Amino acid sequence: MFEIPDIDRRTLLKATGGAVIGSYVGGAANAEGRDDGDSRDDESTTLIAHRGFAGVYPENTVAAVENASRGGKGRGAARRGADMIEIDVVPCGGRPHEGDDFEVVVFHDDRLASRDGGERGVTDHENTLVWDTPCSEVRSAEVLDSGETVPTLREVLSAIPPSVAVNVELKNPGDVDVRFAEKLEGDELEGRKDVWRPFARRVLDVASEFENHVLVSSFMEAALATTRECDADVPIAFLFWDSIDVGLEITDEYDCEALHPPYNMVEGTPFFNDSYYIDDPGFADIDLVERAHDEGREVNTWTVGTWYQAEQLVDAGVDGIIADYPGLLA
Repeated sequence: MFEIPDIDRRTLLKATGGAVIGSYVGGAANAEGRDDGDSRDDESTTLIAHRGFAGVYPENTVAAVENASRGGKGRGAARRGADMIEIDVVPCGGRPHEGDDFEVVVFHDDRLASRDGGERGVTDHENTLVWDTPCSEVRSAEVLDSGETVPTLREVLSAIPPSVAVNVELKNPGDVDVRFAEKLEGDELEGRKDVWRPFARRVLDVASEFENHVLVSSFMEAALATTRECDADVPIAFLFWDSIDVGLEITDEYDCEALHPPYNMVEGTPFFNDSYYIDDPGFADIDLVERAHDEGREVNTWTVGTWYQAEQLVDAGVDGIIADYPGLLA
């Protein structure tokens, strides 16, 4: 089974301390009470473990969420556990919108060995679509040579203490045409909602069995639209990609409790508009933090990999950082 590795002390230069869950996980966000309307400190910033701190643990596995929840046991692990854990979900064993039997598994990619051209994928399985692969094969696939296998959503939630919130990212409903980061209208939107509905409903049903506060996020508008229809009380967040305007339009359309921009989309940081996933993004001159807080929403940024990024984002007033490493907040 997975053993916790030693982490270079530079990675964990920022000491760890107390934890505070962001206010939106228990209801509507409230940005009032800050000295200048923007600035925060490390203790009031939500630490969100990206795939269970994927920089330290085998991503999206039971071992990852267990260790992220408590901060880990090894001498290199951080003492502060995550306030919230981010996980990705997809169906296995069938296509939900076609009426197939399926299970919800915690996995990021569409294919079981899709990274690096399949030469060194996430698992040791052949490069098949997760939803077209029998669940028994998916659940026995080893993740990154760690000894950990692909878990179900129920298994992962069972491993996370009720005091730790969960950010469930709806990654794919079992269809290759997901209309990534697009604003849809009319029949086009309704058609995509039909594809997402059975999967989103199952995810929410499983999550409702547990006491953890849950935030649902997605890059896909239809995923959030169906979540709102299935359970209007579940907080949602749109994952921004290449356009602030599109992200804000979708956020406003569904009155999202939070917005999740990439770290280079946060104005007031030295890396605003830097290349990250997209070269020379040319984002609009909009202060997302100020706007979100004025509207009572929270801002959680992805994916933060260094203490310097975390420090600058906290100074800019973000509410949470979605991080690959556990030691980025004091």
